[in-house]
Amino acid sequence: MNSPQERCSVVTGIGVIAPNGANTEAFWKATKEGISVLDTVTREGCEELPLKVAGEVRDFDPGELIEERFLVQTDRFTHFAMAAANLALDDALLGRADYNRSPFAVGVVTAAGSGGGEFGQRELQHLWGQGSRHVGPYQSIAWFYAASTGQISIRGGFKGPCGVVASDEAGGLDALAHATRTIRRGTAAVVVGAAEAPLAPYSVVCQLGYEDLSRCAEPDRAYRPFTDAACGFVPAEGGAMLVVEERTAAEERGSRPRAVLAGHAATFTGAALWERSREGLARAIEGALADAGCAPEEIDVVFADALGVAAADRAEASALADALGRHASEVPVTAPKTGIGRAYCGAPVLDIAAAVLSMEGSVVPPTPNVVDVSVDLDVVTGKSRPAELQTALVLSRGLMGSNAAMVLRRCEKSPS
Repeated sequence: MNSPQERCSVVTGIGVIAPNGANTEAFWKATKEGISVLDTVTREGCEELPLKVAGEVRDFDPGELIEERFLVQTDRFTHFAMAAANLALDDALLGRADYNRSPFAVGVVTAAGSGGGEFGQRELQHLWGQGSRHVGPYQSIAWFYAASTGQISIRGGFKGPCGVVASDEAGGLDALAHATRTIRRGTAAVVVGAAEAPLAPYSVVCQLGYEDLSRCAEPDRAYRPFTDAACGFVPAEGGAMLVVEERTAAEERGSRPRAVLAGHAATFTGAALWERSREGLARAIEGALADAGCAPEEIDVVFADALGVAAADRAEASALADALGRHASEVPVTAPKTGIGRAYCGAPVLDIAAAVLSMEGSVVPPTPNVVDVSVDLDVVTGKSRPAELQTALVLSRGLMGSNAAMVLRRCEKSPS
């Protein structure tokens, strides 16, 4: 076995369930073309609520992808995660014949925000409308923020190290960092990521307390970070799951390493204190660069957090300038999430997926709906920009004050 320092963590599989595509290929095509799918909220019970625009996953039938015995005991956020995990496993060519030989070599890590609000709301309605005998036994587990980790591991027979990260929206990146540490300690593979389903009425009402939530009713104007027209963020459902493996083991298995998870760091600066997030995010960027052994000028593209709040956007631009120096105004910056919304913990994992696909395709996807950028960043708008990409920086901040940064490197073939 390689020493912990020699055990390199690589992405070998990507699975996406997003508002712009219920598989990775559809997601990437729409992302690369800069297609925005933000639209009026249509979920039952949400019609009269102040949230008017969101990113809904509309072309998704869990019954076609997940066995009934799992469907009845899980919420929509877990349906997304299980379906995305299957896509990632297929993409990584990691099948039961591989992990049944050593089930303890495969772990599962997810990040979660609110958990299963839709399932919980349905059961509470049964309780108050019909009585306690009409509440199912799965109410005790389906809402739980760790449900996706548990159900993916049970369904797949994965008996390696499992966990769930609850560190705000930035937890999507923190979960990937947790997976890399797990691999350094000897685990062969980790199914890792996040998916959210925050558009049930109960969940939406809970989000209405966020001052930074966009109330704009026009889909093409509701989420415009880095502009004078910024009026908050638009929430979304969906997310992504990845297969992360130890590189040598993946190559020996015949899988294709797609990107190296090279460096990560995280900080905390307090809820909605966006001016303070400048220092925290800069420290996270500097820490991720140091962890990756990467110089600032090596960063070829930045996938921004892009909250859509003036103070937060200025803080992010300043943090990049603090951490990258003059390179901050030269490196292409993108935020594809402006076309699909922010899927909370799922948002940065979707950005990781897009970053891997961007490096493979030598193209920086655009930032939909954004025009007339008002910060000193080279934000890619309008259409994709061809570029040779070797290293990507992905950023995430949470509404409760977490900040995280992750550096990815394009995989070159290992020497024979």
